[in-house]
Amino acid sequence: MRITEVEAYGAADDPGSHAHRGRTARNASMFEAPGTLYCYLIYGMHVCANVAAGPAPGEPGAVLLRAGEVVEGLEVARSRRTTRAGRTPRDRDLARGPANLCRALALDLTHDGHRLDAGTPTLTIGDRPAAGEVASGPRVGLRAAAERPWRWWLVDDPTVSQYRPAAPLRPRERP
Repeated sequence: MRITEVEAYGAADDPGSHAHRGRTARNASMFEAPGTLYCYLIYGMHVCANVAAGPAPGEPGAVLLRAGEVVEGLEVARSRRTTRAGRTPRDRDLARGPANLCRALALDLTHDGHRLDAGTPTLTIGDRPAAGEVASGPRVGLRAAAERPWRWWLVDDPTVSQYRPAAPLRPRERP
């Protein structure tokens, strides 16, 4: 997998971060050493994966893996993304979006807390320069601190997810 889009999250000073209110059972992996996977459910059914990236253990921060291009194991990724109705997304969409990326890589909640440099899966985050121009902009789907330009993507890469701002909250109707 070649990662084509990421999004960063900080600590207590970042209201968009799961670590904003401190350590919990759910976000504990964000507080681990850099290179630890933080996997969690969104909407009660989709897994997202982050890599802990705080400056040191105990100091939270993470980078959400938002999108990627499958460069090896294309048939395996296709099989993981095939629907019950037998439909398979286009190759560019196999890992487009954080939940789809996790499905393509077969990452689930059992991988939460896993060290990237130990065991299976082993993911390598290299220091090679990006293949193409990198842009940054607001984070996707957040209401708090969305304007921070902490989302990075490869310009014109077809696997990058579409930017969507958070939907505005609807006022509650009173009886």
